[in-house]
Amino acid sequence: MPWKVTSPMKERVRLIQARLTGRFTVTQLAEDFGVSRKTAHKWLQRYTEYGPAGLEDRPHNAHHHPNATPDAVVAAVIRAKQAHPTWGPLKLQPGPEEPEEVRRAWPAPSTRGVILARAGLTQRRLRRRRVPASSRPFSACDEPNAVWCADFKGWFRTKDGQRCNPLTVTDACSRMLLCCQALARPDYDHVRPAFERVFREYGLPHAIRTDNGPPFASLGAGALSRLAVWWVKLGIHPERIEPGHPEQNGRHERMHLTLSLECCRSPATTLLEQQLRFNAFVHTFNFERPHQALGLQPPATLYRPSSRLYPARLEDPVYPADAVIRRVRSNGEIRWQGKLIFVGEALIGEAVGIRESLTGHDAYFGPVFLGKLNPKQERLMR
Repeated sequence: MPWKVTSPMKERVRLIQARLTGRFTVTQLAEDFGVSRKTAHKWLQRYTEYGPAGLEDRPHNAHHHPNATPDAVVAAVIRAKQAHPTWGPLKLQPGPEEPEEVRRAWPAPSTRGVILARAGLTQRRLRRRRVPASSRPFSACDEPNAVWCADFKGWFRTKDGQRCNPLTVTDACSRMLLCCQALARPDYDHVRPAFERVFREYGLPHAIRTDNGPPFASLGAGALSRLAVWWVKLGIHPERIEPGHPEQNGRHERMHLTLSLECCRSPATTLLEQQLRFNAFVHTFNFERPHQALGLQPPATLYRPSSRLYPARLEDPVYPADAVIRRVRSNGEIRWQGKLIFVGEALIGEAVGIRESLTGHDAYFGPVFLGKLNPKQERLMR
């Protein structure tokens, strides 16, 4: 004969039916069905409260976890993320309007991440191969104003069709965003006034690190542009990263990512409105947004203006006593040993120093090496 097929649910129904006849005690039913009296009482009680549905298996998940994050704190974490959509869990902190009990119970960054993930407020990052660090001997960024980083964030058009070229300047040590200026064109005539405003407000750095594009550099002698020549006369050393290696200015490029997410994905209607967005971003970035590399402090807590003030008058670079000084003519040439040698249009009117070396004579503009003088070819040799 076939095996008798049964299940826990069928056995519970049989137990209830037997009990409802009134002929069996709970003790007898427990013995007949091979369960404890406590289990028999449990199913009888559930049937009394919920009917046949009470005989179904219930999930074993806990209804409440004693260490669960309070709902008020979860809501506060979500509000903090909504107030700063581009900030990660590590940077989110309770807002000034949150009560003291929420501040005391503020969860760890990992818990904040779990809360945001459950709320659908995070995106998985793509795994990227990291480029190895460059061995180029740049200046050390060990104190404010030792090195500034400057660049143009990629241009875009506002909704009324105007071209916006955001010029950005940061302090490499403190990450302080010193300038985020919307310019109509990325050329010398528009960039120099922006730098003048920054120099007057924050003083002068010792070096400025940029890429190799205009207006920061040129194909002329020493790769100097008119802007770089002006910096050298101010006592600022121009540093240039290698072509195609933006990671050598990585901390500045990381700021550009945040700037793009918060200000540029959906451009403003006009250039003026876009600048107002930039101004608000500068204040938030400098005074509110925690920076992981700074121990979750905003840049303004570490930055201090430079003691080197912007001068009222520009002076020629200072050269050693043994250097011969030549002033660059209006056609970009200097006279040397009876010959006219082309130096570069960016240096027109500037004083160039010539020093004797083991292999001939070298030309400098301040500390920047321009090339070797070669009267036979009437040009500088690199």
